[in-house]
Amino acid sequence: MTPRLAFAIGLAAIALVSTALDPGYAATIVAFGASHTYGKGVSRTEAYPAQLEALLRARGHDARVINAGINGDTTGSMVNRVDRAVPNGTAVVILQPGGNDQRKGAGGDRAANIAAIQSRLNGRGIKVVMLENSMFRGLPKQPDGQHLTPQGYRMLAEALLSQVASALGR
Repeated sequence: MTPRLAFAIGLAAIALVSTALDPGYAATIVAFGASHTYGKGVSRTEAYPAQLEALLRARGHDARVINAGINGDTTGSMVNRVDRAVPNGTAVVILQPGGNDQRKGAGGDRAANIAAIQSRLNGRGIKVVMLENSMFRGLPKQPDGQHLTPQGYRMLAEALLSQVASALGR
């Protein structure tokens, strides 16, 4: 190996290590849940995951929020898809189990399903922020009386901001 080649390899290695250690990396956050996560009745840019990403970035967090919400999803279905929906390297999952289990008469135990999801995520070193239905109370709703308006999703994103930033450790 020539000295010039060794020098070039050394510089490349230093660049690679400094990039890997750079605290400004883009953190991946997955919003995992049902229709309130998906943003039923609003555009994808108006759903809370997109609005949360914009708020995090406006505050200097290099974060990407993936919307893994499915309208009508149950916790039993969420258990089955969590490993596919949450990519390796995810830092935080916002878990919104919704209320579809009861509404659909879905079999299984909601609490046990939520515990199983949390256990899988924790086992992968992923922090979990819970988004229970109580957080939707008092927020502006669409005419269906259940799902939020764009303003309601914005307010939800603002309410989640400090919990998510804290889970990111920033």
